[in-house]
Formats: sequence, C-alpha cells, structure tokens
Amino acid sequence: MSMWAGVLIASALVYSWKLLGHLVPEKYVSNPNIRSLATLLTVGMLAALVGVQTFTSADGVTFDARAVALLVAAGLFYLRVPFIFVVIAAAAVASLLRLWF
Repeated sequence: MSMWAGVLIASALVYSWKLLGHLVPEKYVSNPNIRSLATLLTVGMLAALVGVQTFTSADGVTFDARAVALLVAAGLFYLRVPFIFVVIAAAAVASLLRLWF
C-alpha cells in the first residue's frame, strides 16, 4: 500500500468518526460533565502533541531550536500578540537558531 492510500484510508476513517458523532443523543452531549471532560481531553491531547513534537526526535528526547521557538510563542501569547505574528516570530527564531548553530 502506498503512503497516499494510507492517508486516504485514515482520512476516511477519521471522517466516519466525525459523522458518527452526530448520532450521539442530545442528552449526552448537553451533560455538563461530558462537556467539561471533552474540554479537558482536548487540552490534554493538544499539550501532549506539542510536547512530543517539540522535545522528541528520531534519537530520543532533544532540546533544540523548536523548544526555544515554543518559549517565544508562549511569551508572545502571554502578551496577547495576534496569532499570525506569533507564528512568524516563532518560525523566525527557530530558523535563525538553526542557521547559527
């Protein structure tokens, strides 16, 4: 199986789960406990994704330009800078650090 066939199959499976989500009865979706759990799971999964993508490589755990760019992005978000400028600044920091080191 080619890589693109795998991507298309995975996309179809993920989309089918999204469609199945519309079949969940309203009483479960409107439950405040379920809503808070869904919010916490979303934040936890996003934090895990950022951590894995920032601090790991093929060789194991690493600390490189991505970590510094993440710190820059976090600082700019704390200062409430618009998202596009955060992305540009973090990308510039990461690329300059990789260029110089």
